[in-house]
Amino acid sequence: MSARKPPALRIDAILDDPATRIIVCCGSGGVGKTTTAAALGLRAAEQGRTVVVLTVDPARRLAQSLGLTELDNTPRPVEGITGEGTLHAMMLDMKRTFDEIIEAHADPERARMILTNPFYQSLSSSFSGTQEYMAMEKLGQLRRSGEWDLIIVDTPPSRSALDFLDAPERLGRFLDGKLIRVLSAPAKAGGRSAFKLLNAGFGLVAGMLTKVLGAQVLKDLQTFVSALDAVFGGFRQRAEQTYRLLQAPGTAFLVVAAPERDAMREASYFVERLAEERMPLAGLVVNRAHVSPAGALSATRSAAAAEDLEARGEHELTAAVLRLHAGRMQLGAREHRERDHFVSAHPTVPLAQVPALPVDVHDLTGLREIGALLAT
Repeated sequence: MSARKPPALRIDAILDDPATRIIVCCGSGGVGKTTTAAALGLRAAEQGRTVVVLTVDPARRLAQSLGLTELDNTPRPVEGITGEGTLHAMMLDMKRTFDEIIEAHADPERARMILTNPFYQSLSSSFSGTQEYMAMEKLGQLRRSGEWDLIIVDTPPSRSALDFLDAPERLGRFLDGKLIRVLSAPAKAGGRSAFKLLNAGFGLVAGMLTKVLGAQVLKDLQTFVSALDAVFGGFRQRAEQTYRLLQAPGTAFLVVAAPERDAMREASYFVERLAEERMPLAGLVVNRAHVSPAGALSATRSAAAAEDLEARGEHELTAAVLRLHAGRMQLGAREHRERDHFVSAHPTVPLAQVPALPVDVHDLTGLREIGALLAT
């Protein structure tokens, strides 16, 4: 029995609404999420919006489809837009965004001390969760600038696409951890003289760390933590503000999936997680759906006709086309079942379906076609 028909996802109503200020595209890898974000950005710009698309996916697909040679931490204008709007695109540079935070919120001497510290250089490029922290920071920067009336975020693939929702809490746990508090205590209390004020506990910890890490390494770590303390405190506050911004009515989350079992399961996970976090879900985009123009001819009848022609040794090409059609109809039926399972579990989630195209999207013309299909 087929699931009930879901409500239609009205993309143009979202893009045209001036109250919509942020669209976040999330989903597992390989489902066309980056293409969807770019197509939405192009369609919104050509309908008069001032749009920036922010991707945290290092693949070059977005730049290529927008006609840009490269993307970096600065929004780049996209040429060839028709209409009165504008479109810019950028790719999150994790370390550069971190550097910008330090430079903006520390005095020159403290900034120099942090930027040249070996622990900072490692943290800013490889610490677990740094990408999510910086995505929150960059989104907040773009929103506070007031330069864009629509920001579209293309999140990383897989479940890490929602890790940025945990960024403020994880950052707080890092800053409030016992090791960080022990290392920053001497500086907070006034430098070397503070050691005299501490109980024997710190001396014991410091001695142990010195043996394990070495005196210079421990000194570098203490210098880094004390210099970074004030800067991180401000970032934590801004990350929490951005988190609240994501919960506000002007934000719309779009979950993107392919009509395959694993991708649709991931989509269910995203929908449930967004509901838990009270994030505004706009709907689900099902990409690359296989729809046959000859849907009235069933897979069974098509296969039977092909078998009959093959048995008689006639019309080999026609038989091959019928076999191909039968396979496509069977694939479409499997995809339809996966969509039905999702709709049964989430009957109120609006849904839009984009059929599979015969060629990959690699330019503005292809993105316009995707945008038009999303809107229908």
